[in-house]
Amino acid sequence: MNFTVIDAEQRSPEWYLARCGRLTGSKADILLAKGKKGEESIQRRDLRLQIACERITGVPDEEGFFGKDMQRGLEMEPLAFAAYEVATGEMCRKTGFLQHNTLMAGCSLDADIGNFSGIVEFKCPKTYTHLMYLREPQTLLAEYLAQVRHNLWISGATFCDLVSFDNRLPARLQLLRLRVECYNAGIPDYEMLAVQFLNEVENEVAKIEGMTHARI
Repeated sequence: MNFTVIDAEQRSPEWYLARCGRLTGSKADILLAKGKKGEESIQRRDLRLQIACERITGVPDEEGFFGKDMQRGLEMEPLAFAAYEVATGEMCRKTGFLQHNTLMAGCSLDADIGNFSGIVEFKCPKTYTHLMYLREPQTLLAEYLAQVRHNLWISGATFCDLVSFDNRLPARLQLLRLRVECYNAGIPDYEMLAVQFLNEVENEVAKIEGMTHARI
């Protein structure tokens, strides 16, 4: 294992501090975003600058506000956790933040199985979104593949179960599970892009620290 577990509750001050200056799974899709004509996207540029500034200031630059849908998702996560264990027979464990030991990257897992042999990512979306996932499971995978790749990369797990859950539906429709195997998830290619991005952040930090004064 090439990571250290920071035992901090998600969205606590300690958790935000552990993430500060690091590339995390929730931002993996931004890392892969393409701009017009193959140029760097605005979102990727802003993420690069945000992480660089976090490293210089030591202050996390993340929003703590949650909308109604996100709040409900957080509240439903324990039910999704229990439903998954019943459906699969797996025993899951919640962990804190996983900090990569040699790179400024990390991730927060919803759960791991068998001491990180597998990981689980829970989504508790709106009902019509969950139903869309049931009809077209690949839409769930497409939406969260970047995050799954990142978390597999950091954790070294052999698989990730991507789960959508909605307890407002009949029991037979409440849980959808997609298993993503590490060996065919494109992890080496993702790692190459992540390391390249982190090198760009390092260069950005060096440029900022090399500035002698502000221009007037």
